[in-house]
Amino acid sequence: MQHTYNNNSIDAFKSAVDKSKRIVGFTGAGISTESGIPDYRSKGGIWDKFQPVYFEEFISDENKRLLYWQRKQELWKDLSNASPNKGHMFFKNLYDEGKLAGLITQNIDGLHEKSGLAEELMVKLHGTNLEVTCIDCGFTVPSEEVFEGLDLEQGVPICQKCKGLLKPNTISFGQQLRGEDLERADSLSISCDLMIVVGSTLIVQPASSFPSIAKENGALLAIITLSETPLDCDADFVFHLKIEEFLHLIYPGPPALV
Repeated sequence: MQHTYNNNSIDAFKSAVDKSKRIVGFTGAGISTESGIPDYRSKGGIWDKFQPVYFEEFISDENKRLLYWQRKQELWKDLSNASPNKGHMFFKNLYDEGKLAGLITQNIDGLHEKSGLAEELMVKLHGTNLEVTCIDCGFTVPSEEVFEGLDLEQGVPICQKCKGLLKPNTISFGQQLRGEDLERADSLSISCDLMIVVGSTLIVQPASSFPSIAKENGALLAIITLSETPLDCDADFVFHLKIEEFLHLIYPGPPALV
């Protein structure tokens, strides 16, 4: 288990990446803060600022539905302008090298998609803000088509097809994760030889169980995050750093990551 940032631990991590043939990434909100996307749990984060609207409230309460859309509209300004950072491009480069078997993400910001990572490679456990979908009929459109010119004084948007409720295609509090996503994440965790966790506190279940599953099935586990996690003692590599600081150690000098 490597917790220090000396040359030996950096070299050992690089060697593990070089030898691996089936790497799986696991990312949380911390990978996107350097792109200007606020995280959820830290002071001043989204949960500190907003009381969440539960899925059942969204369905049943018109005022809560309007509040939900007002928040999404406010967040969309930052989201639509955000670009992938070196952390996202690190995984894109592993994909280009044929090493990345898949990526499990808790994030809904769409920055992995914007990095050019293949859609079929990603398991988006909590959905994506880049799409808006109808709860009733499943009709889905790109989010910019809904947010462009959205006037909530006229009410929340409704489905063009069936007049049902539209909602960003994300998993809300009180809403179950999709079974097929959990199955894919489980399969990737079982079959990888190295899992690289970036920017996750590894607290939220069931998502945080996947690094444990990878480790239990013989994979090496690397954790790169600012805060301590419950799996630090089990990991082979732990680097408490911002992802860009870490990548500067891995690729000294100006790396060709963006």
